Amino acid sequence: MTQEAVGQGTRPSVSDAERVTSQLRQAIVAGDFAPRQRLVETDLIEMFDASRGAVRAALATLTVEGLVERVRNRGARVRAVDLDEALEIVEVRAALESLCAARAAERIDDAGVERLRAIGEVMREAVDAGEGEAYAQANRDLHQAVMDISGAKVAPDVVMRLRAQNVRYRIRLAMQPHRPATSLPEHLEIVEAVCAREPERAANAMRTHLNSVYQATRDYFAERG
Repeated sequence: MTQEAVGQGTRPSVSDAERVTSQLRQAIVAGDFAPRQRLVETDLIEMFDASRGAVRAALATLTVEGLVERVRNRGARVRAVDLDEALEIVEVRAALESLCAARAAERIDDAGVERLRAIGEVMREAVDAGEGEAYAQANRDLHQAVMDISGAKVAPDVVMRLRAQNVRYRIRLAMQPHRPATSLPEHLEIVEAVCAREPERAANAMRTHLNSVYQATRDYFAERG
């Protein structure tokens, strides 16, 4: 069956559509596509070795998630988030992730303590070595670990989508040379609070960190007019 035939009404396999959705989502989150960059179906078909139907299904899903937008007579493109929306996203993340941090502190076991402390050590080493990429990865790993340990079912997916929408701002902040050293103590306090099994302290630590992200985002773009 040709790709054109698929595009004319044959439904793509669920696995193919899910695969393209996941790969395209990851590419957008990683910054491989710039904000407002057009997402041309024929290019995506070739890039992901997929059917037209799978690509269209992926674009539809990511439109619902807020990563892609449809423009009249122009097709699909990566949705750009303005500063006001970026700040609101951080506020919502702070509410959700502070809740997850508190629950993680209530539920953490010895394996969870070991996992968090190991990530904290990676973050320390990355800052000492000036390895921004390693620090950024450990940052993502820490936030994910806290959500995993919390046992939350809904919040992790919501936070993942919010982080994806805010990817451009997170990347720009992460590129600032001083940012890892500034945020390291905030992350280590999250680790210590959760590992100490102190829910209120853990929630406050997460909220303090994301409030710092909020202010850093505002300051960064204010400096650039």
